[in-house]
Amino acid sequence: MSAPTQAAAPSVKELTLRGVCIGGLITLVFTAANVYLGLKAGLTFATSIPAAVISMAVLRSFKDHTVQENNIVQTIASAAGTLSAIIFILPGLVMVGWWQGFPYWQSVFVIALGGVLGVMYSVPLRRALVSKSDLPYPEGVAAAEVLRVGDAAEAGEESHRGLMAIIWGALSSTAFTVLGSLRAIGTEIGATIKVGAGGTMLSGSLSLALIGIGHLVGLGVGVAMIVGVLISYGVLLPMQTWGSVPVGDSAAFADAVSGAFRSQVRLMGAGAIAVAAVWTLIKLIVPIIGGIRDSLASSARRSAGEALPLTEQDLSGRVVIGVTLASMPPIGVLLWLFLKDSALADHRLGLVAISVLFILVTGLAVASVCGYMAGLIGASNSPISGVGIIVAIAAALVVKAVHGTIEGDQLSALVAYTLFTAAVVFGIATISNDNLQDLKTGQLVGATPWKQQVALVIGVLFGAIIIPPVLNLMQTAFGFVGAPGAGPNALAAPQASLISSLIEGVFGGDLDWRLLGIGALIGAVVIAVNEVLTRTTRNLSLPALAVGMGMYLPMSVTVMVPIGALLGVLHDRWAGRQDDPERARRIGTLVATGLIVGESLWGVVYAGIVGFTGSDAPLALVPESFAAAGRWIGVILFAGIVATLYSRMRRDGSRR
Repeated sequence: MSAPTQAAAPSVKELTLRGVCIGGLITLVFTAANVYLGLKAGLTFATSIPAAVISMAVLRSFKDHTVQENNIVQTIASAAGTLSAIIFILPGLVMVGWWQGFPYWQSVFVIALGGVLGVMYSVPLRRALVSKSDLPYPEGVAAAEVLRVGDAAEAGEESHRGLMAIIWGALSSTAFTVLGSLRAIGTEIGATIKVGAGGTMLSGSLSLALIGIGHLVGLGVGVAMIVGVLISYGVLLPMQTWGSVPVGDSAAFADAVSGAFRSQVRLMGAGAIAVAAVWTLIKLIVPIIGGIRDSLASSARRSAGEALPLTEQDLSGRVVIGVTLASMPPIGVLLWLFLKDSALADHRLGLVAISVLFILVTGLAVASVCGYMAGLIGASNSPISGVGIIVAIAAALVVKAVHGTIEGDQLSALVAYTLFTAAVVFGIATISNDNLQDLKTGQLVGATPWKQQVALVIGVLFGAIIIPPVLNLMQTAFGFVGAPGAGPNALAAPQASLISSLIEGVFGGDLDWRLLGIGALIGAVVIAVNEVLTRTTRNLSLPALAVGMGMYLPMSVTVMVPIGALLGVLHDRWAGRQDDPERARRIGTLVATGLIVGESLWGVVYAGIVGFTGSDAPLALVPESFAAAGRWIGVILFAGIVATLYSRMRRDGSRR
């Protein structure tokens, strides 16, 4: 990838060898931790903010470090860390018995090719969804605040005050999360309740990071997510469990209700996300085309010797198109070799051809939707597994249509091949979901886009090299639930299990399309309501994708985001009445950033402790009998911390 020429532009220390090395070392730890947590609990954490904090701590010992160099380090680590979400699909190949482990080079190439395509698709999307968009990008903004305040920590009282705001937020969320890890307090409250002849669940995660994210995303997204929660838990879940839940056995009742949410209501949520994603893509087509056109025009102007601002210099359009098209033959070879000795060998020409076309076309659509979701709510909380479900079902339908009648032992081969194909697209999805956050951070700190895009590719390659051996280690040590030879401590890998089952359902004919259809219908109604609101009112809207996320994600995650959004709105209204409204608002943003930073950093540390000890709760010092009291203590402490922090925001924001 050749860098664009810079005419009369100042040189900024940015993409350096030491930055790449530091990013690579951080990648090793974060990616391994994310793989383990994703396989065990179905959750991964965003690594950009923790990487930014660690990078600052290391690079501050060098006198010539810059905020842009710090940004490159967090970009590399973030790209590799987020690529670990490929575990939501790849373990399915072991679960269905097609692989006994993870072939190293085959796994490396499927991860790397999908990731590099995700970076390439992100280049024109930067202009459409970052430069010319008002999406909040909460984690991107938070990472930028961390980098800027840390870089200017010694520049005066104002910077010191900003740094202290982040530190107070970080210490608060870290302390609270550590107490939860010790089991001294409960960090989640919930109950399963009877609704007529059915049931539903009420829950909330006592997460200060989610409060911080809500503060940053704003009230519009928060309200839309609450609407999604009300649809799922207030209407759909009671309907789906009506007359089918056991009575008299509270444990069995709770299991039946939670099982209905996982297997039925979440599928409806995926249907709503699918319709909202298609609508979002339709609305983004014009900006995306404009972004591609601007990128090509920018390349032409640079080639003609015109000087452009550093912050507008993307990888050239020729490089993006060239790398994208050059990736297709290796993908084709990878798919061809996958089918070579299978029961589908006689059909491989048609299957490979349609699969390559599917990856090329679907990749851009998926990248656009995932980037938009990250802009709405952040990469950590985007329902990326929901996108994986949609991609897997779409791939299965395409493969089934091309292959035709299934005979003999072709079913298992078709399921495995579809998983492998979907893994490439899912690599695009995971990277796009995170990359645009990183590019937003870069925009805010004055980074050069093409250097950051090169760093993203480097991060992808780091991740592709690291993930397969970690997966093999997990397979050898634990195995996966439902896979041949799985032991008693097998990892659940819940998303891979669900996606594998759905693909088998498509080919076997027993997938419940009714559930997806109900979700799609709900999504269509929400889209219509949103169009009416945006055209007839000044400030009201109901983003369909946010409603779909509220339907799909567990209530414990979604309910805290709107609470944080409401607190953020109340703080900003107060700030607007102060002598320096911008400074008052900024203090709120910095404290919210600190809440995300603290919990994220402890997530990294705790993941390492879990992986090292092999225990689900290695720090649990308080007996299980204390759980009920711990939940009440957790609620009181959580409310007290939030009240104290927002009071401190007002005190610091009103100082002259």
